[in-house]
Amino acid sequence: MFKRRKQLQPQDHVREAVWPTMGWRRWLAYRRHRMGRLPGTPTGIATGFAFGAAISFTPFIGLHIVLAGLMSWACKGSILAAAIGTVVGNPWTFPLIWVLIYKTGILMLGMDPVSFSAETLTLDHLFSNVWNILLPMLVGSIPWFIVSWLAFFYPLRAMIEKYQMARRKRLAKKAGRAAE
Repeated sequence: MFKRRKQLQPQDHVREAVWPTMGWRRWLAYRRHRMGRLPGTPTGIATGFAFGAAISFTPFIGLHIVLAGLMSWACKGSILAAAIGTVVGNPWTFPLIWVLIYKTGILMLGMDPVSFSAETLTLDHLFSNVWNILLPMLVGSIPWFIVSWLAFFYPLRAMIEKYQMARRKRLAKKAGRAAE
């Protein structure tokens, strides 16, 4: 009943992820509605999303959704919003995040960076330097985790509170008209 007339091909899904045909403004408005309509309190939804976004600033690839869900559950946040928040880490942002947390970790630990070049960028080179790469990324992810959590939590909580209040007023007004 609610399916497309012409199903999207795999390349169409990729194109939509990179550049939505509905336009960025409409896509963002749709996402705002989706977040505002999630079940839960504004604080719970914002907590979950903030944990999802913040966990994207860690090198735990493959565990982001699980870790975000556990952290959100422990803080009584929305696990669904946490899963949605992990989308902050995606193929477009991961290279930037990894460089950012690696360089931050190098600065915090006072280590010499591992040299990377076209010749040395091999799996053998990466596996022989795992600890020299992973340790700075783990340490460097801590401040960015905190900063990103705060950067997402407060604006998102305010946005969801405003959205839910306006929605309640709109529904109450509609119910008042229906009762007349």
